[in-house]
Amino acid sequence: MIFRRVGDGRPYPDHGLTQSQWAAIAPTQVRLDDLTTTKTTLDLATLLDDDSTYFGDLFAHVVGWNGELFLEDGLHRALRAALQQRTMMHARVHTIGKHS
Repeated sequence: MIFRRVGDGRPYPDHGLTQSQWAAIAPTQVRLDDLTTTKTTLDLATLLDDDSTYFGDLFAHVVGWNGELFLEDGLHRALRAALQQRTMMHARVHTIGKHS
């Protein structure tokens, strides 16, 4: 199992973070099998493109909500990590709502 589960959409409320606010969050390591995806599909060209992170953040964006970690942005990074047989990846984690 790569992810905790595959979700479709963001079940948490809008956090309203801008790209610069995400960039201010220090990256931390997260386990892939603790993440729930917010997308069910991925563009294979994005996964295979060496420059896919050139214009984006170098780290995935994860939202913690109600005790669960949701992979909001960076699905291709997470899959690349899994393909390289890594169980963890670096991500920026923003927690909203209750923690359990």
